[in-house]
Amino acid sequence: MWILFSSFISFAVNYLSMKYYIVAGEPSGDLHGALLVEQIKEIDKQAEFRGWGGDKMIAQGVSVTKHVRELAFMGFVEVIKNLGTIKKNFNFIKKDIVDYNPDAVILVDYPGFNLRLAKFLKNKGFTVIYYIAPQVWAWKQSRVNIIKKYVDKLFVILPFEKDFFSKFGVSVVYEGHPLKEHISKFLSNYTETDRNKFLNNLGLKPDDKIVALLPGSRVQEVDKKLPVMAAAAAYYRKDYKFVVAGSSNVPDGIYKTILDRYDFISVIKDKTFDLLANSYAAVVTSGTATLETALFGVPEIVCYKAGSKISYHIAKRVIKVKYISLVNLINDELTVKELIQDDCDKLALSAEMNLLLNHSAYRQKIKEGYKKLHEKLGTVDIIRRIASQVVVFAKRRSV
Repeated sequence: MWILFSSFISFAVNYLSMKYYIVAGEPSGDLHGALLVEQIKEIDKQAEFRGWGGDKMIAQGVSVTKHVRELAFMGFVEVIKNLGTIKKNFNFIKKDIVDYNPDAVILVDYPGFNLRLAKFLKNKGFTVIYYIAPQVWAWKQSRVNIIKKYVDKLFVILPFEKDFFSKFGVSVVYEGHPLKEHISKFLSNYTETDRNKFLNNLGLKPDDKIVALLPGSRVQEVDKKLPVMAAAAAYYRKDYKFVVAGSSNVPDGIYKTILDRYDFISVIKDKTFDLLANSYAAVVTSGTATLETALFGVPEIVCYKAGSKISYHIAKRVIKVKYISLVNLINDELTVKELIQDDCDKLALSAEMNLLLNHSAYRQKIKEGYKKLHEKLGTVDIIRRIASQVVVFAKRRSV
């Protein structure tokens, strides 16, 4: 049935190529945007794309006018410091979208900016599609009213979000989490040759026990979390190999300065999936990376430190969730340990690492939780299903 539906969609749009403007302001949004663009192009091979994103969206043929490395501001204080830049960016994108005149605008996550943009777009008569919902179930629930008023179609990727938004009358779709499908495809195509090449580049052997350190993809995240991760790793340097999942969004000098005292730690950039595919355990900053690590089946500890103490204390007062990691939020239970702000220090982290690295029952309990996670995140053709509905909706609105 799905194959017939997909074929019909391809036929239906074949005579009309669409123009999309897609807006992603963070590396995770760049990944999700790229995966969506890839599938839209399979349906409408003549589709054109312009927008904001990163290297992954560029690789899919999107004409990127602002790169994500210019856009990621974290925390309340950090946003205030960069208000001038944010205002300039907003004025730039308004003009760029109007000049491009797309059939639909796809907003990917990045809620502080994209929700404001949605209001402008809707008032200008554009079709507004929002992909990956703002986490209004955690804080700023009043934003639901903005979504209902200015977003034509909302595509969510967390299983509990459909019921949440539906009760407010939002037009919402849930097909599953695209990372599940993306990672499954990566692993199914990952060969021993790929594995050996990756290990050789790091000077490692197949029997080495690798611990992945994922401090984030922004300078502020790396500055805050990598020093703690490195200090805790020092206790286990004899028995384990530590590798940082670096990002091209972070200058080499940042890693070099932080790791100057820790010559046993390697850094490899933009190879997070390769690293997780070969890892025994991981220490991960909160965010999408926690879910990626779980979907690779790698037992993990989740760490979080805000960019400033002021940002943390403000967030603590307004955020209304029990957990900070996507793994625990989706499972609605403590599947993986979370170390937050003052609890995220080298002694606490090293103690948790001892359990993670050396206690098989502890590791097995985490993996059992991962099985529950998989069951909640959809089945097959997740991204294709989302893309097909985006195309149909955008086409219906544009004719």
